[in-house]
Amino acid sequence: MKKPSHRLFIITGLSGAGRSQALKIFEDLAFVCVDNLPVELLGGFGELVLGSPHYANTALGLDIRGGDFRRDLEAFASVMRQKGVDTRVIFLDASEEALVQRFSETRHRHPWGKKILPSIRAERRYLADIKGLADKVVDTTGLALGELKEQVSLAIGARRSREMQISVVSFGFKHGLPRDADLVMDVRFMPNPHYVAALRKKTGLDAPVAAFISKNPSTKPFLSGFSKMIESLVPYYIREGKSYLTIAVGCTGGHHRSVFVTRRLAETLKAHGFAAREFHRDINR
Repeated sequence: MKKPSHRLFIITGLSGAGRSQALKIFEDLAFVCVDNLPVELLGGFGELVLGSPHYANTALGLDIRGGDFRRDLEAFASVMRQKGVDTRVIFLDASEEALVQRFSETRHRHPWGKKILPSIRAERRYLADIKGLADKVVDTTGLALGELKEQVSLAIGARRSREMQISVVSFGFKHGLPRDADLVMDVRFMPNPHYVAALRKKTGLDAPVAAFISKNPSTKPFLSGFSKMIESLVPYYIREGKSYLTIAVGCTGGHHRSVFVTRRLAETLKAHGFAAREFHRDINR
């Protein structure tokens, strides 16, 4: 199959979730970036992308300020793909608490000009279908700029290599589920190092904690079965058009068991040729 000569990333999502920051990252990576394009100009913009090598790598920001783009976005992306443009939609999300805090700190008004929280909730409902058709959902709650850049870089790399990009994320249930998780595994059935005084302040990345968890008879068969299950599912996700898979592994606090399993799963997947990376959301909480 001929490799597409043009790539188009459409960046959308909730107001305040980081679209402008994401576009700046694309700009730093030598993409031509266009933000807040009126929905009526999508067709003409598509022809511009197709007709000029200057737009071989393009990032387009769309949000509610440009009009009701929900139906037009899906049709536009479909047409661009049919014409040979490697087109992907990235949806930026964040928790209500994070969005309220961002609007309050910056003193920016929500585009709909209402009270902040009702506007956020209304916009989330309004964009639910767009989120559903996105190729990648990025939850920016608590995400540092460097971590957002990592997510954007993964998205761009995924389209070059045509490989499924797998993110394995450890977390603590007491801090809430990762919003962008595709699969969630609860490992609270494992023995908890928190109750061993010498291990309490260590993490699942430390050898003594790893040894403690590994010696349990259930650990080895679980890790083997878990990795085999993920490997067996990946082809089905790819067949459905997904380029990214986020696997969240949770324990109580996100310090020991989930970190250990995340590290082992990522290592196994990489050893078997998968493009896997590990992240530890709550390890420092």
